[in-house]
Amino acid sequence: LIGIVKKNAIMMIDFALDAQRNLGMSPQEAIREACILRFRPILMTTLAALMGALPIALGIGAGAELRQPLGLAVCGGLIFSQVITLYITPVIYLYLDRYSGTGPMTDEQIAKADQDYVAHTVPPAHPVHPA
Repeated sequence: LIGIVKKNAIMMIDFALDAQRNLGMSPQEAIREACILRFRPILMTTLAALMGALPIALGIGAGAELRQPLGLAVCGGLIFSQVITLYITPVIYLYLDRYSGTGPMTDEQIAKADQDYVAHTVPPAHPVHPA
């Protein structure tokens, strides 16, 4: 259950950051586009897990009364996580973006930062003179 929620949120945020970095979208546009693009895969993943847990939640089979609370908890958690992923995650993304400074770095800025780091940390090669 936790893995499904994390995967869905990470994929949505990753799509939004990629759109901001490479397509130059604003944070609002990027997260909206990410929500639209990831809606169906997120819904399908959640529904597949929900359908798998439904027989347990309905109490079908021998000894089902022992497993039914687990099934109800899983089904309730999946439904709640769907709401969290699709509604709360974008709100938190936009809220935290206000405090991020200049926004995510572009690929060019990352490459320049890497070059600057290497230029200042790697000493120049000196020939070794035999004694």
